[in-house]
Amino acid sequence: MAVDLAQKAQNFTNRGRQALESGRYELAMDMLMEAVAAAPDVLETRKLLRAAQIANFRRNGKVGFGAKLGYMMDRQKIMGLVKKGEGAQAMAEAEKLLCKNPLDPDNIEAAVKAAEAAGKTDHAAITIEAAYECSNKDPALLERVATYYQMAKNWAKARDAYRKLAEIKPGDQRIAQLLKNTEAQATMNAGWEQTAGKKGGFQNLIANKEQAKKLDQANKAVISGDDAEALIQEKLAQIEKEPKNMNARRALARIYIQNKRFEEAIQCLQAALEAAGSMDPELDRMLSQTQVMYYDQLIEQYREAGDEENAAALEAEKNQFVFDDLAARVERYPNDLHLRYELGLQYYTYEYYDEALEHLQLAQRSPKDRLWALYYLAMCFLRKGQTDMAVMQLETARDAIPTMDDLKKKVVYQLGLCAEQAGDLEKAYQYYKDVYSTDVGFEDLSERMLAVSQALKERGQ
Repeated sequence: MAVDLAQKAQNFTNRGRQALESGRYELAMDMLMEAVAAAPDVLETRKLLRAAQIANFRRNGKVGFGAKLGYMMDRQKIMGLVKKGEGAQAMAEAEKLLCKNPLDPDNIEAAVKAAEAAGKTDHAAITIEAAYECSNKDPALLERVATYYQMAKNWAKARDAYRKLAEIKPGDQRIAQLLKNTEAQATMNAGWEQTAGKKGGFQNLIANKEQAKKLDQANKAVISGDDAEALIQEKLAQIEKEPKNMNARRALARIYIQNKRFEEAIQCLQAALEAAGSMDPELDRMLSQTQVMYYDQLIEQYREAGDEENAAALEAEKNQFVFDDLAARVERYPNDLHLRYELGLQYYTYEYYDEALEHLQLAQRSPKDRLWALYYLAMCFLRKGQTDMAVMQLETARDAIPTMDDLKKKVVYQLGLCAEQAGDLEKAYQYYKDVYSTDVGFEDLSERMLAVSQALKERGQ
């Protein structure tokens, strides 16, 4: 049987190669997909398939909004399989997705995660290599590739990718810093390979020991104590020389935040926004988050001191700040859909359902927030007594979520409540059972199932 499959795979590979060489890319993809299905471990076949996918995509051109929405659904399915540990099936679905668009950064990431889940890192590398060769003019794709190489500690290729990216974005300080970091890592790695095993070899790679110490400090996830103070002074000096260097200002703020020096972090970020001279959503968000952390720190201090009255007053002040700050940022950045989602949640929390609907309906356009936005839209409609509208949102969300995760449990449970309220006990019981099969302790599900089951028995009598 194994011999038959191998021969079948070889036959399809040969036909796929011939179709690829003659420019019949769709036929090549069909043949090579069959070959991969018959012999999924053959790297050469997958390389040919990737070449056919890219050639076909480049010939066919533009991607519409409907296609992008389809990609999102496909990626959700793939990641659902990855979470369930079904790596081989995830890889098969990823190949179908790459046949549609092999150069979409998110599609590539899904394919790589599927291959890694299947334990086939060499197959993941093929996808990245193919994207790397085709990403000279696509900054989003090129950065995704560079990030992957960094994660794989392939510093030389990460450096080369960031060099390409720096050519596309010559004024981007963040990219310049990433290039500088990977250049240093690539140099150190090359030197280590040359000096491995030699006494003092690694230390001799960096003649300036102070620079070595700074590199070591900068690479730490959390910087504290003397290391933090040294870097703070270094960043302050850098900012004095380069007042417009936003990366240095962000780095300084992060060090303050890591050390819970929130007042200084807030001052640093406010100064950064002033120095930027224009609106900066990233700095704005960072400042807002830091202000909330500062509130939380003060509230905790009051509670530790047993001063519950002041803690409660400050908690209320924090909640008001969060609401006002979000409203102000939505006004500044009206096209930021995630901000719309966050503000919609605030309105929902305070029972301003019409205002919440306005923002959540816009937030549906965000791939990141769409499903939760649908859920909260449904909850708004329910609070307004518009059950039919709520059910429409819930059914849309249910159909878009591939696995019974925490959100889908909430969605299906609410559908059950709606069905029960409408008197459709059979449908309600089925919804409850779908959730129960995954999470027996979900909310009051056990009691509801028992009550509905009893009502159905009495109805039958």
